[in-house]
Amino acid sequence: MTPKYIDIHSHVNFTAFDADRDDVIKRALDNDTWMINVGTQIDTSKKAVELANKYKEGVYATVGLHPIHTGKSFHDEQELGSEGKEFTSRGEAFDKEKYLELARNLKVVAIGECGLDYYRTEPESIEKQKKIFIEQIGLANETNKPLMLHVRDAYADTLGILKEHAKVKGVVHFFVGSIKEAKEFLDLGFMLSFTGVLTFTHDYDEVVRLTPLDMIFSDTDSPYVAPTPYRGKRNEPSYVREIVKRIAEIKNLPEEEVTQAIVANAKHIFRI
Repeated sequence: MTPKYIDIHSHVNFTAFDADRDDVIKRALDNDTWMINVGTQIDTSKKAVELANKYKEGVYATVGLHPIHTGKSFHDEQELGSEGKEFTSRGEAFDKEKYLELARNLKVVAIGECGLDYYRTEPESIEKQKKIFIEQIGLANETNKPLMLHVRDAYADTLGILKEHAKVKGVVHFFVGSIKEAKEFLDLGFMLSFTGVLTFTHDYDEVVRLTPLDMIFSDTDSPYVAPTPYRGKRNEPSYVREIVKRIAEIKNLPEEEVTQAIVANAKHIFRI
């Protein structure tokens, strides 16, 4: 089966969806929308795999350690719940064997989200982020699965590490870099994904126009950054259609052409 839409980066595995997780997934599937739920540390990675295995089709997973969880990080109740987890204050050590075991699952389509995040970051944690990012690139190389990248305020360092270590390609989720940075990732063979931000700012219109149709994705990053007309509400995968609609408007293309291209891109890179 081929869906009409795919949300390549959501977090329905987060505690923000504890009360109605199955309803949210059903709503997306009923609206012809598939999803990839993204792991951010060992617990949410396990949850993403569990969810993917629960559904015969249309729900997939990634496993990885988010850069903010490699050291002291700000605590997000939507991700970890009101009680939180002990490692949010001490940082999670990357256990390759645990992640490798999860990555072998057939419903796991990428490694990540991993990368570099220099926002709210203590300078001494940057080297630790780089080390763990390189370890996860190694896991992606070993399993021959693409990378699901999270990059904030660190595009140059990320590009340097990918050029040196990555044998696989992947996608830069929630891309908000410059045209120059976009071209560098595209030239390296990495796709770019855009979020609901496109629906309420024109800051990235030129980057969207630049990105070839066979190198572009849409993602909700649920439960965050809901697109217009849902701003201020909890985001969910079924809203990805609003992002696709906006990409089509920016590129001055028929929406159907953009939806088909994005799904084809996902089937190609994630092998689903």
